[in-house]
Amino acid sequence: MHIRETGTEAVKERSHLRIVSMSSAAVWEEAPSSRCLTGLLAKARANLHFQSIWAELNGAMGDLGTYIPIVLALALARDLDLGTTLIFTGAYNIITGAIYGVPMPVQPMKSIAAVAISNPSFGIPEIMAAGICTSSVVFFLGATRLMDVVYRLIPLPIVRGIQLSQGLAFAITAVRYVRNSQDLGKGKSLGQRPWFGLDGLVLVIVAAVFIVIVNGAGEGEEQEENLSAEIGRAGDGNERKTPRKIWARRVLFSIPSAVLVFVLGVVLAVIRKPSAAGGLKIGPSRMHVVKISRRAWRDGFVKGAVPQLPLSLLNSVVAVCKLTGDLFGAERAASATSVAVTVGAMNLVGCWFGAMPCCHGAGGLAGQYKFGGRTGGCVAALGAVKTTVGLLLGGSLLRLLVEFPVGLLGVLLLFAGVELAMAARDMTSKAESFVVLICTAVSLVGSSAALGFVCCMAVHILLVLRKKVTMNMNCSNNV
Repeated sequence: MHIRETGTEAVKERSHLRIVSMSSAAVWEEAPSSRCLTGLLAKARANLHFQSIWAELNGAMGDLGTYIPIVLALALARDLDLGTTLIFTGAYNIITGAIYGVPMPVQPMKSIAAVAISNPSFGIPEIMAAGICTSSVVFFLGATRLMDVVYRLIPLPIVRGIQLSQGLAFAITAVRYVRNSQDLGKGKSLGQRPWFGLDGLVLVIVAAVFIVIVNGAGEGEEQEENLSAEIGRAGDGNERKTPRKIWARRVLFSIPSAVLVFVLGVVLAVIRKPSAAGGLKIGPSRMHVVKISRRAWRDGFVKGAVPQLPLSLLNSVVAVCKLTGDLFGAERAASATSVAVTVGAMNLVGCWFGAMPCCHGAGGLAGQYKFGGRTGGCVAALGAVKTTVGLLLGGSLLRLLVEFPVGLLGVLLLFAGVELAMAARDMTSKAESFVVLICTAVSLVGSSAALGFVCCMAVHILLVLRKKVTMNMNCSNNV
């Protein structure tokens, strides 16, 4: 009897040990996942941290020179739902800011927008079909890591050519916004802009001069380092400049110039048409799934996705990844795989509900960096504002934004384009500069980044072959 009880107790003890070991194993299995989640949350929190509140908020305005005109044009010409677009693009901003930790922009797919504005038969179903088709290809390349292969194979001079051509294209558009009044709904320039008025040339010139005085050529970090050194020297008594003058310069450099220009534009919009502010309605737009017919799929792919795809791959993925490394260092550079996946994922969701097709863009990144954006908190703050405004006002905000001075948007776009174009300044050899300028000339004259890419890729290959042939000839002559 005693033996049986002992055996029973042993069985119970072994069962208990198995239960404990199973529980321990379960805890051990859950611990890595919980640690992974904690790590992701900590990384997102660090990525959204502001280095400087005013600088980050100012940087958030650097992309609006591209964003607002295209959104307004599509809303006016093709009845794009502004409220839905604001909500989705705001969410995109917050997510990408948390993922990348740099001011990764969310911009309209410009080629699709250009086709929609110029072609009356290219409506909302075609726009969304084009966005979904383009994003499907980009997402596939990212998910399969083929985008990394493409990224490594494209030489740096070709990327710089794409950046220079896009930057100059932005600058040319900005100058057109400044010089002429615009009908954004039709994508046309009207008569020459008057000198005076709430959207006159004098206002635009004053805004441009103000930004140049505050931001200079965009050497913000160098200015801060120089100021810190001067403050140290002044404290030691080795500098003639008084600390008061030095601190005055620091205050000048910290002025949120882009924020002030944008706020001024909103105030002038209300002054130009006070009834627009009175027409604002509380509440978000009603969302619905866009119905896309077979014809819309076909036209969206042929007319929209085919011309947009090269631009998305080159400017929204390759050029963006190169630029993050240039601006923030290799440790914070975005990978081609992750950027391609986020570009694809956000449109494979939003386009079904009528949100404007979006991508990342080197121009937006350059513009936000120009005005002080250094972390993901920059774009996350912009995204929070977009989402809040979209939920509170919906599409009724269009009545107010239509009155926004286009000349001020041109000023913001001009500095963003120049900042992007300056990325090509590291091309030192004549061969590299030759490839860059070929790409730029063909892209601008042909109005196609894809055509510029093909031409400069051919030129680059010819130069490499010529160099090898020349070296072989020299070696044979020496022998």
